[in-house]
Amino acid sequence: MRELSLNVMDVAQNCITAKATLVTIEVVESDKDDFLDIYVKDNGCGMTKEQVESVIDPFFTTRKTRKVGLGVPLFKMAAEQTGGSFNIDSTVNVGTTIYAHFIKSSVDMTPLGDINSTVKILIQCNPHIDFVFSHKADCGEFTLDTRELREVLGSDVPLNTPDVLMWIDGFLEEQSNIIYGG
Repeated sequence: MRELSLNVMDVAQNCITAKATLVTIEVVESDKDDFLDIYVKDNGCGMTKEQVESVIDPFFTTRKTRKVGLGVPLFKMAAEQTGGSFNIDSTVNVGTTIYAHFIKSSVDMTPLGDINSTVKILIQCNPHIDFVFSHKADCGEFTLDTRELREVLGSDVPLNTPDVLMWIDGFLEEQSNIIYGG
């Protein structure tokens, strides 16, 4: 994939398929310390040890529409080709956490890409699922938690209404500018 945010989208879709009601996406990066960490955590059905081992195999997929599943293996490869690491921790009936560590100065570093749009699209397409997105960088951090938005908006305003999506877009852009020193 050309940007890591697309890997995050793919992994988050796996979380949704696993019947998660809460998906947490955390991006932690530092130019000063030369790393980018991405965590995707869910409270879905989880996986057995055997399933975890299989999920990094590009020729394993639970989908019926194709015979290969490249999302997780490509994410793993992207991390490891920078000299970083990749880990999946999963417990059946509890959930799964995927962690990817990248060395930012590596010539093989894939750009993060538009992570804000990825988060917004996930919320827009899955308004019944809660998402927590946090982004930390050298100049600060921020969090967007759809559970907090639901409290403010009430149950009669879906998260995928145009005004809510416009607010989410503006919030993510404003906060990203702050943490990137802009």
